[in-house]
Order: sequence, then C-alpha cells, then structure tokens
Amino acid sequence: MHPHPLRRRGALVLLAAAAALPAWVAAQNFPSRPITIVVPYPPGGTTDVLARALQDPLQKLLGQPVIVENRPGASAMLGAKLVARAPADGYTLLFPNNGLVISPHITRDAGYAPLTDFAPVSLVSLQPMVLVVNPSVPARTLPEFIAYARANPGKINYASAGPASFGHLATVQFARAAGLALEHIPYKGQAPTTQAVLSGEVQMLLSTSSAQMNAFIKEGRVRLLGVSSAQPSPLVPGGVPIAQTLPNFQADVWFGLFAPAATPKDVVARLNDAIGKALQQPELRARFETAGGLPVGSTPEQMKARITQESEGWAAIIKDANIKEE
Repeated sequence: MHPHPLRRRGALVLLAAAAALPAWVAAQNFPSRPITIVVPYPPGGTTDVLARALQDPLQKLLGQPVIVENRPGASAMLGAKLVARAPADGYTLLFPNNGLVISPHITRDAGYAPLTDFAPVSLVSLQPMVLVVNPSVPARTLPEFIAYARANPGKINYASAGPASFGHLATVQFARAAGLALEHIPYKGQAPTTQAVLSGEVQMLLSTSSAQMNAFIKEGRVRLLGVSSAQPSPLVPGGVPIAQTLPNFQADVWFGLFAPAATPKDVVARLNDAIGKALQQPELRARFETAGGLPVGSTPEQMKARITQESEGWAAIIKDANIKEE
C-alpha cells in the first residue's frame, strides 16, 4: 500500500524540520567552543594589536576562549581566503582593515570577493590619516597648500609605503579632489615615509595617525594641515578635517570583524552584540586609543554599506589612475 499523500507530506515536513534543527540549535547555543579570530597580517601591527585587545573582553562576554591567529601573506589575501572557505558557523572570523576591499581591485586573482564571501559583523575601529608637510613648504593651512601646489605643479613630492598602499591610494584621492599634480615617491614600509618628510626628501605625507607623529607635529618637525576623518578626531589634537576644504573627502583606515558569508544571522547578531558591549569598556577604549584606533561599533548592515561604497570608490580611483601592485 502507498502511504496517504497527506501523511507522506507530513513525514517530509518532519524530515525537513529535523534536518534544519541542528543549525538552529547550534545558533541558539552559540558559542559552545573556542572562537578563532584570523588576523591576516604579522604580529605587532595595529590590526594585530587591536584584535588582541578584544580578546579578553570578548572571552568574558561570550563565555568561551577567543584565539587570535596571525595568517599573514599576499597582502592579507591568504588569511581572507582561509576564512572565506571556513565553516559558516561563527567559530572562524576575520579581523582585517581596508585591504580586504582594496586587494581584489589590485590583484586579478585575489581568491575571494569581499562583498559576497563574507558576512560583516561590525565595524570595530577607525584610524584617521594625517596630512603633514615639511616646514619648508610655505603653507600653514590646507587652502594655502592647495593654492601653492596648484601654482607649482610637479614640485610637490609625497611619500607612500609603496605602490597601491592605502597611503598611496588616499593621496591619489586627495590630489584628484584638490586638482593637484603631485609626484609619488614610494618607499618600502611606513617608517621610511616619516623620515622622508622629516628630512625634506619629500614635501608631503598622508599617513596614519600615531603618538609619534603627534609628537613630531607638536615639536614643529612637520606641519599638520588636516585629518582624513569626516569629523575632528580626538586622536589628532588640533586636526582640521580635510573635508572642510574638500567636501565629502574621507579616507579613514577601518578595522572590522567578518564571518564567512553563510553564517546564521543569529550568530552574527550575538557577535555584534558582544563587540558593541566590549567597545563601551573604558579599559578597552584606552588600549585602542594608545594603539592609534578610535573604538567605533556599527550594525552589520552599516558595515556592509560602508565596504560596498568603499569598494566602488577605490575601484574607480585604481582604474582611473592606473594603479598597479609592484
């Protein structure tokens, strides 16, 4: 005898419900084991320091160990690919910066797509860039500098940590917004760029803010003309937003938390809640600011909107300026 159609349909519904149950139960019980945060950069850098500052608060809030694992290589693409291919259960997360969005526009085979291979969890921190010049430049404000550079095309050199580095892209963005012809002098890493502007080897530098750079500004060894954040930043005393002169200009370094794309929304929401609570803790905020990052949370939707907008913006700049990785 064949089972009654309604009985058979009921059995199928029960089977489907049973199949869906483990994922639902797993999301409800999340987390039930250690969580790994992959940092796609070497130990000691700002991204790594911020991720490790999150470790203890997140462990207490989530009730499970949080492990920070460095997987550097291939301009952060190695770590990004690892997490993109990890089980989408919330136990393997990625803590990158803007490089996550920029690298696929520079490298043809990045191995991941930032907008489709990840579920944004939260924005975690912002680090403003500072625009400084050597004191030999006869300009004390950003409008004066723009006027001087326009009157002297090709005479202003700027340093970056290398072709296609964030500082290079942000300076191209600045030059285009201001209508300037600036000469790019690439260096190998961030430290030599600071020395270059201090010595006068280059006239201008758009670089991440730091306590050391603030000291050089205070001592008058470089002149601060602006910050890249939309609003004045407590990390850069006296910094006037570049956007006051060039409307809508913004080029912060961001740091955020991502999960693999198919991670259940309940799991993403649990992680987002924990990040939000951790970022309110005064001790964590102090550690972030010491490392040069301003603690800033967001919803997953806000983080997705940010990386979508940035991806489009950087893609246009990279294409128009024909920027290539070397």
